[in-house]
Amino acid sequence: MRVRTRAIVAAGVVVAVVAVLGVWLVVRQFGHQIRLPMASRTCTVQADGRVVLGADQMANAATIAAIGVQRQMPERAVVVALATAYQESHLRNIAHGDRDSLGLFQQRPSQGWGTPEDIRDPRYAASRFYAALKKVKGWESMRVTEAAQRVQRSAYPEAYEKWADESQVLTRALLGHATGAVACTVGPTPVMRGAAAAAALSRGLALDWGLPGLAASTDLAGLAVPASDARNGWRYAHWLVSHADDNGVKRVRFGDLEWTAKQGTWTKVTDGRSAPTQVLAEVFAET
Repeated sequence: MRVRTRAIVAAGVVVAVVAVLGVWLVVRQFGHQIRLPMASRTCTVQADGRVVLGADQMANAATIAAIGVQRQMPERAVVVALATAYQESHLRNIAHGDRDSLGLFQQRPSQGWGTPEDIRDPRYAASRFYAALKKVKGWESMRVTEAAQRVQRSAYPEAYEKWADESQVLTRALLGHATGAVACTVGPTPVMRGAAAAAALSRGLALDWGLPGLAASTDLAGLAVPASDARNGWRYAHWLVSHADDNGVKRVRFGDLEWTAKQGTWTKVTDGRSAPTQVLAEVFAET
């Protein structure tokens, strides 16, 4: 019986080794053509460093950064806010937590942060965090984890520091210091299309950036977002790509670069349709 058992085990090991070698050979030969399921909703940020996030995480990070700018907070505040949300919820707007903690920053209704509905609104949650951070004397000169802890009062006060580098990369990209730095691949079926998608984008840009009255693009089914300079242009372009998955964005163009949902990357364009003072966003057409 022992000999038979050993033979079965040995055979199993051989099969496993052969299977692993087979997978390795396939990946080596065709890996550049393989797209894993998770890759359909993934965002890569490259700005003096590299960060990979899911589509929902990227959208939340973009909103947190935009609210910081709208509240006229310095860039350091955005780094602190992103590191805090990284640690508390991994940049996901979760409906649970320790005791009654909720949302991106795990704020507690019982501690005066707002109603559960308010706290689950990423814009409200980010605004409340920035307001609380602003009240911390000398936060600008503190380490990221020290500034975050003064607001959060966590049982793990050093935990925020491990997200400082990732948050710095995100901040550089989302505040327009890098060109074509946010690239997302989105799902094959848009959540929104046509007029509904364009309206959602217009509303989101107004709420996050304070940009009212955006005009429809004359040559694309979408929006034309005015940009006073390249930095603001890339802020809005990266925000649009970050929110592409949940707002049916098909194409974003600024200057001589264009991102498409089909490719999920930024490429150069030379047809002259873009202006240096506009970010163009095209949404998926109605079916």
